[in-house]
Amino acid sequence: MDIKILQLTEGAKLAKGLTVVIDVFRAFSTACYVFAAGAEKIIPVEHVEEAFNIKHLKADVVMLGERFERKVPGFDFGNSPTHVIGQDFNGKTIVMTTSSGTKGIANAASADEIITGSFVNAAAIVRYIRHKNPEVVSLVCMGYEGRYPTQEDTFLAEYVRDMLLNVVPDFEKMKQMLRTGDGARLLDPANHEWSPSTDFELCLDPNRFDFILKIEEGDEFNYLKKIGI
Repeated sequence: MDIKILQLTEGAKLAKGLTVVIDVFRAFSTACYVFAAGAEKIIPVEHVEEAFNIKHLKADVVMLGERFERKVPGFDFGNSPTHVIGQDFNGKTIVMTTSSGTKGIANAASADEIITGSFVNAAAIVRYIRHKNPEVVSLVCMGYEGRYPTQEDTFLAEYVRDMLLNVVPDFEKMKQMLRTGDGARLLDPANHEWSPSTDFELCLDPNRFDFILKIEEGDEFNYLKKIGI
């Protein structure tokens, strides 16, 4: 198994094989909490305009997403696991657009298959990759806006790689580094209106969920589906 760690939007364009698009803070952590709250599917789109177009066609969808970490005006939710964890999304279709994660999905056009990456379902991701046993695994760290590398996404890529190689990663060391490093923005009171401090812990609750999120082809739109593993 050839395991590649790639960075940002350009890395997504280079991804081959089984591709894990990683966005720890916060898109693909939030997505897991949305599915845990009963959502049927998530339609990820790169652009805000695409999301509103789908809303025009399907009035009952739930709009979720951010730009510059803040909720998009006119959307139902931003990109915070804290804000979705108590919601009832039973049977709902969610339309999601974020500055990094959904951009990565849109740009991974050469991947054989795409799943999402976060710490909250990291063990399930590793189990799925081992089960599929692909020749190539691409771990794409989307960073900030798909333009700047971030510690949290690179840490998850290294965590998944190490687990696949039967090396035990030091998650607690990673978490402590994030507390004063790239994760500090989640703990800054100035950001708590759209990014509560509890997002930090919710995104760094390893292996909370025993499912992966995989892109499936739909009749109208590709969508993320929850698969227990």
